Amino acid sequence: IYNIFGAIMKHIETERKFLVTCDYKTAAKSAHHIVQGYLSRDPARTVRIRIRDNEGFITIKGQGTDDGVSRFEWEKAITAEEAKELLDLCLPGIIDKTRYLVDFAGHTFEVDEFHNRDLTLAEIELESPDEPFDKPEWLGQEVTGDPKYYNSNM
Repeated sequence: IYNIFGAIMKHIETERKFLVTCDYKTAAKSAHHIVQGYLSRDPARTVRIRIRDNEGFITIKGQGTDDGVSRFEWEKAITAEEAKELLDLCLPGIIDKTRYLVDFAGHTFEVDEFHNRDLTLAEIELESPDEPFDKPEWLGQEVTGDPKYYNSNM
């Protein structure tokens, strides 16, 4: 939801995260190249800079709930040039990945294939922490709330 200035207003992000065990690409409806870095990795206020294809974004995320399912998120579009300048200021550990969008049983899974590590993760955004959803066969172990799988820790 956007305010009159074009910024995304306060939003609580609710998502679950899973390892991926087998092929999902045949079901993907689109793919996007993403490069992102972090100006702050403080769990109470993560600040991310991202370039998705040719679009720039700055995102601030707050402290997550104890189970890691929900947290505050604020995002604003910036130019790709601004994002490139800010990426130069980011902490070491720039992430390079391809995000595949896969529709399954009324939900869209975001499947991230990390190019600088041997890892593929799937995320699903939900309206509430207890929202039911069907799991595709390629979805493996749930890693929601495991800091090892937070992008900011990679």
